[in-house]
Amino acid sequence: MYVAVKGGEAAIANAHRLLADRRRGDRSLPSITIEQVVEQLGLAVDRVIAEASLYDRALAALAVRQARGDMIEAIFILRAYRTTLPRFGYSEPVDTANMKVERRVSATYKDLPGGQLLGPTFDYTHRLLDPSLIADETVAAPAAKEPGEQVMRVSDILDDEGLIESDGEMPEGHLAGDLTREPMEFPMPRDLRLQALARGDEGFLLALAYSTQRGYGRTHPFVGEVRIGAVEVELDLPELGFAVSLGTIRVTECQMVNQFKGTATEPPQFTRGYGLVFGQSERKAMSMSLVDRALRSDEFSEDIVAPAQDQEFVISHADNVQATGFVEHLKLPHYVDFQAELDLVRRMRREYEAARAGGKDGMKEAAE
Repeated sequence: MYVAVKGGEAAIANAHRLLADRRRGDRSLPSITIEQVVEQLGLAVDRVIAEASLYDRALAALAVRQARGDMIEAIFILRAYRTTLPRFGYSEPVDTANMKVERRVSATYKDLPGGQLLGPTFDYTHRLLDPSLIADETVAAPAAKEPGEQVMRVSDILDDEGLIESDGEMPEGHLAGDLTREPMEFPMPRDLRLQALARGDEGFLLALAYSTQRGYGRTHPFVGEVRIGAVEVELDLPELGFAVSLGTIRVTECQMVNQFKGTATEPPQFTRGYGLVFGQSERKAMSMSLVDRALRSDEFSEDIVAPAQDQEFVISHADNVQATGFVEHLKLPHYVDFQAELDLVRRMRREYEAARAGGKDGMKEAAE
């Protein structure tokens, strides 16, 4: 039970005004606009829309600005806003095979139908500070292009030879779940696990993915393909009898190819790990696909010996909004709880000192 502090409301109001003042910063500098955040901090905006599960770049940019650049706080703000929006339907499954690709790389095949497309990436940049960015210099950009043509998936090459597991058909009669409307229950089906991973904290998933590569969960992955591009979102309207397009969104998709030695009933073949996130977020999509494969250990009769293979451990701790709330609630008043602990430790200390003193007296009497 918390005890109200006199003057608390005034103090909180002042804290809000101070936060707004710090957010604005030096008044001699122009205020940053939402458009600037969208255009110039695009990867930050992409992370917010991915982990908040709301594809709206302007609102995500507003959340980044409101949170003073604190990404998890921005995700929290946008996800809270998301809960106020009406749900008027479910879109059709997005067909990433029809993605209009702007970036596409594979670590498994050098020569691909459609080619390797480097696109916008840090992969080949020097990790050195660039002082020229201090000034607003004109960038000699290549001619702007629309997203490219549709290209086949790299995994289809292996699938044509029967060397990789099938592309994951949903069990008959299974309806895709909704993690935002249903309580978590374990064991959790893969579709719900993928939802949780898509909303999960990038840093946490990256650490888990790294752990699988270091031996904490047996994987030997190859990047089958990472692709970024535009996909169409469609909504089926029963009164029309067909699906209509709601527009396009930008997504990042990753398919990892993993070794599998086979079992008594399954031949040796490659298996898949899958990642799909809003916007451009390759690190997140790759981490998601590595963790997805690790969480499928029971499907392949593999021993569960590492944290990344334990779905309850992974899913229960992946959400940064939930994790933030639980950690930061420690800043709230715990006066009553602490006083109880303090009284307990004081009493135990007195008992300890008394027992110690009694032990010394007993030893002295025995010596005499």
